[in-house]
Amino acid sequence: MNPPVRHLLAYDLGMVEYEDGLQLQQAFSLARGERLQRDVLLMLEHSPTVTLGRRTAPEHLLVSRERLMESGVKVFDVSRGGDVTCHMPGQLVAYPIVRLSPDRCDVRRYVHDLEEVAINTLAEFSLRARRVEGMPGVFLGEPGRHLRKIAAIGIRMSRWITSHGMSLNVCNNLDLFQKIVPCGLSQCGVTSMARELRRPPPLHVVKKAFLRHFARQFDAQVERGRFSLRTVSVTILRRHAGDFEVLLLKRHPNRGDYWQPITGSIERGESPSACAVRELREESGTRGHVWNLGYAHSFLFGEPKPSRIPRVFQETAFWTLMRDEAPILLDEREHCAHAWKPWREAVEMVPHAGLKAAVQRAVKAAQASFAARGKFFEG
Repeated sequence: MNPPVRHLLAYDLGMVEYEDGLQLQQAFSLARGERLQRDVLLMLEHSPTVTLGRRTAPEHLLVSRERLMESGVKVFDVSRGGDVTCHMPGQLVAYPIVRLSPDRCDVRRYVHDLEEVAINTLAEFSLRARRVEGMPGVFLGEPGRHLRKIAAIGIRMSRWITSHGMSLNVCNNLDLFQKIVPCGLSQCGVTSMARELRRPPPLHVVKKAFLRHFARQFDAQVERGRFSLRTVSVTILRRHAGDFEVLLLKRHPNRGDYWQPITGSIERGESPSACAVRELREESGTRGHVWNLGYAHSFLFGEPKPSRIPRVFQETAFWTLMRDEAPILLDEREHCAHAWKPWREAVEMVPHAGLKAAVQRAVKAAQASFAARGKFFEG
């Protein structure tokens, strides 16, 4: 008898901060247990991050947490199985939120299925990958003969609903792997599609192939997940005492009661850059050129609830420079106060991981521009 056809909601989320990825998984897992009638596949990239699974041995972290965080790498203890691994841009991270009951209640089979998806995806690009007995994941080469890992697997199961998942090295920088013993396996190296192929495919092409093989392996009909809303953030900076300050706006108590840079929703037919210019004018009363940070991140809007189908937002980050003491004219419907804060303090005050990353990226962009030109420049 043919297996029942599953319905899969597949999201291509682009960049997701690791904390936001945990929230997205929690929200979809809760909803899948109650209201959401479809399985979910979240495909994304993370900023540089080291994660330690439940079986991580202390000696498998070759650099202290403090040194990693000082170099801009986040470190998390997570509830998935497995040992230590790491994520970074250019790596395809896949989080399946799949209800395995009633017909696939077999953890070994599920891990085997994930490995098969990676093996078939790599085969499409002429890479012959394999399993290795007793070593979860997908490898190139032979045991004892230049064995190298290209895909890692670490899963969590709750009431037969899956979370966490796998990562496939596509075009990511592999240097971070030198600071850990990946998956606790000291007997093999780590590789990527870019390292193995003369002409590696772009990440978006690999995502399409991965989704196709995932759907085939899990007998699923695919529907593309859509963002509930697209937004922008604009970080306003000014030079002060040899460093940079950030303009933060405080939302009204009935609108969250927290500090943030300028944010706003993209209107129909509006480009992200046009939205950023408009929000800059409407929320601060200032005008000027905005620069795209090349950072669009996805996140969950609202708290995870079993009765709520998750809403996923994508936000594009911009920045601008303010040269003088121009007055700030708040939109009093949104905000009740404003303050200039040293950028490190501003990062701590901002509540969300993606906004923190946007502020940090804005400061780095401003520092680079200032160093290159020796002064601020007009747009």
